[in-house]
Amino acid sequence: MDSDRYSIYMRLALREAEQAFEEGEVPVGAVVVQGDRVIGRGANRTVHLHDATAHAEMIALTAAANALGDWRLEGCELYCTLEPCAMCAGAAVLSRIERIVFGSRDPKFGACGSIFLIPGDPRLNHRAEIVEGVLADAAAELMRAFFQRLRQAKGEEVT
Repeated sequence: MDSDRYSIYMRLALREAEQAFEEGEVPVGAVVVQGDRVIGRGANRTVHLHDATAHAEMIALTAAANALGDWRLEGCELYCTLEPCAMCAGAAVLSRIERIVFGSRDPKFGACGSIFLIPGDPRLNHRAEIVEGVLADAAAELMRAFFQRLRQAKGEEVT
C-alpha cells in the first residue's frame, strides 16, 4: 500500500530533520528513493555552510544524482518533512523527480500548493505528482519545538 511506503520513507526524512534540529538548523529533512533504495539524504545545512541553497532537498537531490552518476532522477521520489520552497520544487522538476511526498505545508514559502504549484505547472516540460500530509503532525511538532527552543534561547516568552 502506498501510504505504508510513504510513511516508511517519511520516517527516514524525519530522522534527517531531527539531526538538523540537534545541530541548530531549521529541522527539515529529505530523502530520495529509487525503487526501494534510498539514494540520497539531506538535512538543512544553511547555517553551518553559510549557504542559502543548502536546503535538505537540495542536498538530497545532489546526493542522489551523485549516486546515479546522472542529474536525471527519473522514476525517483523525493520525501521531505516540509513542503518544498520554490528553489527546491524547481530543482525537483529539473531533476525529473516522479513524485514529491511531503509532511507539513509551508504557508510562507511552499511551492507545492501553498503559494505556488511549481511541480504541477503545465507550462513546464516535466511535472511531478504531489502527495502531502504524510506524518504531517510529527513534522510540524518538530518545527514548533525548534522555534520554541529558539525563542527561549533569545529570552522571549513562549506560549
